[in-house]
Amino acid sequence: MQTSFTLAQLADPDVAESEKILRACVHCGFCTATCPTYVLLGDELDSPRGRIYLIKDMLENGKPATEKVVTHIDRCLSCLSCMTTCPSGVHYMHLVDHARRHIEETYRRPRAERWLRAAIAAVLPRPTLFRLTLIAAWLGKPLAPLLPARLRAMLALAPGAIAAPSPVDRPQVFPAESARRKRVALLTGCVQTVVAPEINEATIRLLQRHGVEVVVASGVGCCGALTHHMGKEAPAHAAARAAIAGWSRELDGEGLDAIVINASGCGTTVKDYGFMFREDPLWARRAARVSAIARDISEFLSEIGLAPATHASGLTIAYHSACSLQHGQKITAQPKALLTAAGFTVRDVPEGHLCCGSAGTYNLLQPKLAGALRERKLRNIAATRPDAVATGNIGCIAQLAPAAPVPVLHTVELLDWATGGPCPAKLNRAFNQ
Repeated sequence: MQTSFTLAQLADPDVAESEKILRACVHCGFCTATCPTYVLLGDELDSPRGRIYLIKDMLENGKPATEKVVTHIDRCLSCLSCMTTCPSGVHYMHLVDHARRHIEETYRRPRAERWLRAAIAAVLPRPTLFRLTLIAAWLGKPLAPLLPARLRAMLALAPGAIAAPSPVDRPQVFPAESARRKRVALLTGCVQTVVAPEINEATIRLLQRHGVEVVVASGVGCCGALTHHMGKEAPAHAAARAAIAGWSRELDGEGLDAIVINASGCGTTVKDYGFMFREDPLWARRAARVSAIARDISEFLSEIGLAPATHASGLTIAYHSACSLQHGQKITAQPKALLTAAGFTVRDVPEGHLCCGSAGTYNLLQPKLAGALRERKLRNIAATRPDAVATGNIGCIAQLAPAAPVPVLHTVELLDWATGGPCPAKLNRAFNQ
């Protein structure tokens, strides 16, 4: 793709990076076949190639974002399926992130939209505030038929029960159960600690059982992914800097072999900290060091080796590959290999490359498209006739579980159970009904 940015424009590091990405695109259109919104809508502007044209025109001409551009960029899930498909190596993630920042800086959304986005950005990264919001949502569910469609969709995603805060999510150290093989920091996260605290509990038990000392570092909260992908750079970078500072203290102290992350959406962002802070003289080195040792939980377990299963469950598991794991981090085989080694029969979900519609805050901001993708995903899951579904991202669990006919669990919950941990509560409830 030819570009015509001025030298003054290219002096901006973000513009210079986007120009390289734009020039890599050869218009081949392979991305359209795997883009969820193009598959649903059939509109060229709702494909990666179409969005690239819109972004190029906007950035190259120094234009404020228009309503047309915002509409089509907002419909993008950032699922990154296009990056897996692209034969030219177009780094669409960095390009669309730049576009979203430009939109945030130059476009004034309608008042209701501004308020909704500000509320989401303020609430989701703060577990205490998020918990209170979920309680209010639970109390407000009887009023759902009277609310606008978007608020009804948001209420439908609120869990029926809200777990108490888990003691494992506070800063502390969990010693290895046997001779210490590794020392890692665990990102406990923000949304996950409220919606599914059992995931962190299972992760810590599993790692301890494998001779790993687990640190929940002080000062580390939200990784910044949620606000980063909304184009809100200041709060995203503030959260990222807090995480980098917390993990750097551990690295400079007793040391860390890895930073383990069990929410793949967060993992994709943490692994990108080095790029995010590449031009920041105060944070570039520390950010790059953090990114270099960040590992998805399935990635880390594959590296150290899974202990033999203590019992065979005989369950058939449909493995839903989260977009941020398969496309963002290029991790595809490890989770399935671990589940198989743990004694489960693992089945791939048809159209596994297509997003389930969660995509961070997408199911809150684009409920109609997200709902259509969820129904498509659930039909494909049902075709495998599983006893349960495993996935590696809390967003996918929250999106699929309310409508799924079988339990939807994190991969680590099944691995913990198979190697000596308790049976996940979701399975107990499902099998004892």
